[in-house]
Amino acid sequence: MDWWTVVVGAIVALSAGSSTIKIIPQQEEALVESFGKYQRKLKPGLQFVMPVRDRVAYQASLREQVIDIPPQQCITRDNVSLVADAVVYWRLVDTEKAFYKVQNLPMAMENLVRTQIRSEMGQLELDETFTARSQINETLLRDLDEATDPWGVKVTRVELRDIVPAKAVQDSMELQMTAERRKRAAILTSEGERESAVNSARGRAEAQVLEAEARQKSVLLQAEAERQQQILKARAVAEAAELIAQKMQSIPKRPKPLR
Repeated sequence: MDWWTVVVGAIVALSAGSSTIKIIPQQEEALVESFGKYQRKLKPGLQFVMPVRDRVAYQASLREQVIDIPPQQCITRDNVSLVADAVVYWRLVDTEKAFYKVQNLPMAMENLVRTQIRSEMGQLELDETFTARSQINETLLRDLDEATDPWGVKVTRVELRDIVPAKAVQDSMELQMTAERRKRAAILTSEGERESAVNSARGRAEAQVLEAEARQKSVLLQAEAERQQQILKARAVAEAAELIAQKMQSIPKRPKPLR
């Protein structure tokens, strides 16, 4: 045995008898393997790892993280092509599962989110994708959280950012919206004309009624006036006759002449 072998053996022996210091930052965890087999987790703070025998196989953050999903080509239920992108917020809840249950966790999550977006869009018609965005986000959150649970991941939020139909579909939608606006304008115009005609007819009818009522009141007032006039005349004649009778009674009678 030469001296070089002796030196190497001594170094290995000394290293095996000592510990390697590891500092784990706050909100992070590390997994330690011993001779290739999982042994334990390292929590934040000062930790010791035996060299040669142990190694830090994985170290990850427990903070909330974001995956930016690039635009995905999707087909709706009514066979309309569109592009949708999203952001996904997630965090690790079990570091051991995240390392040993799936290989390359970020890539696996991104592929899963892409698949879920295409699947969800395929169940909706084009109009529903614009009006039910909150419902889509909730559905994606529920499905992704359930699918990533075996990986030790908690999905906290999913947000669809843009839903953009193909150019031909956008042009068709623009034409449809223009036609719809013209239709509404024509309807409003015709309703306005109809309302104007109704108001005019109602005005004429009300004017005729008012005129007839005025004539009727005039006739009644005239008749009432004539009746009052006749009553007054009759009362005047009666009073005059009564006055004459009273006068006649007050005149003394002449004595009859003697024969």
